Amino acid sequence: MELTSNPNNNMSSGKRDILNLSPEELKEEMTVMGEKPFHAGQITRWLYKGTTSFQEMSDLSGSLQSKLDSRFVIGTLQQLKRLVSSDHQAIKYLYLLLDDNIIECVVLKYHHGVTLCLSTQVGCAMGCRFCASTRGGLVRNLTAGEMVAQVLSVQRDHGLGDIGGLVLMGCGEPLNNYADVLKFIRQIHDPGGFDMGYRNITLSTCGLVPQMRRLAEEGLSINLAVSLHAPSDVLRRKIMKVANAYTIQEVVDAGRYYYEKTGRRVTFEYTLIDGLNDRPEHARELAALLDGFPCHINLIPLNENGEDGLRRSSERSVRRFETELEHAGKNVTRRRELGLDIQGACGQLKAAYLERKQDGLRRSDHGIRGIQSPGNSQGNQ
Repeated sequence: MELTSNPNNNMSSGKRDILNLSPEELKEEMTVMGEKPFHAGQITRWLYKGTTSFQEMSDLSGSLQSKLDSRFVIGTLQQLKRLVSSDHQAIKYLYLLLDDNIIECVVLKYHHGVTLCLSTQVGCAMGCRFCASTRGGLVRNLTAGEMVAQVLSVQRDHGLGDIGGLVLMGCGEPLNNYADVLKFIRQIHDPGGFDMGYRNITLSTCGLVPQMRRLAEEGLSINLAVSLHAPSDVLRRKIMKVANAYTIQEVVDAGRYYYEKTGRRVTFEYTLIDGLNDRPEHARELAALLDGFPCHINLIPLNENGEDGLRRSSERSVRRFETELEHAGKNVTRRRELGLDIQGACGQLKAAYLERKQDGLRRSDHGIRGIQSPGNSQGNQ
């Protein structure tokens, strides 16, 4: 089921978030406002430079600046926390939205450049056992503008021009917010805006089969990552609720279809959980399941959240699993682990923040000073 986004599209002030408008929609707005359509290109360039005020758009007339200011706001996010890993290879951000919901995103530094992993929903409805972002269920979808705001907020903090890749792998299931996610991808790709190549964008899904097939028809050459985490339906149902809706063969077949339509190799994500899905026979089953499919397998030792009873596979088990797949001729890598010391896995920082906030409120009720509310929290903590 797809929810309707509910954000700052129609704010209490009556103004709309201009980041929600695609370049084409902005051209239409110019016409409605009695302005020349070419101004849309000027505005878009300013927005994607990180400008937060219409008055800073110096190549626009004062009257157009005033018109924009009366109709729109430029969506921004309030930074609640900014955590840097001890090796300085990951930066985790906690952001407050205008409706007081909280989202996360993380900057990951690789040898090939900087990648931003962003959120597409507040919470998640998918219910995967090991994922912290699904604990409170799905609250609402993010708009395309709120996704753009994550990119621009991180750009302003981290340095303009540094982000070379985007991964839609933070909180939420991107294909459960299909319309806004596709709009965001097209906006971020537009040459007049951020101008990011489709091949530098990766979308991760837990395996929503109809949407995977629909995405294959969109004419985009983005990368697709599919969370598999098991080689059989019986085992997958113990880990992921979505396995009750679609069989593992349906998921793999949808991946094959995506590859056939786009030519982009699909990555299957496989989280290794001690004693559950990490035995050599599981690796052999996985190899057989993906036989003849030129895909990639990405092994991810579990990032424990301490609340689901699941434990990370031992190094010996991880190496043995990887070796079994290599012997079967599979293209396999182990994901480089970044941000373990800053609660890098999706949903962990938010969960910890809300737990501390709730604990502070409980202690405050007993006469002990509580922590600050989100509206008063300071960034860079």
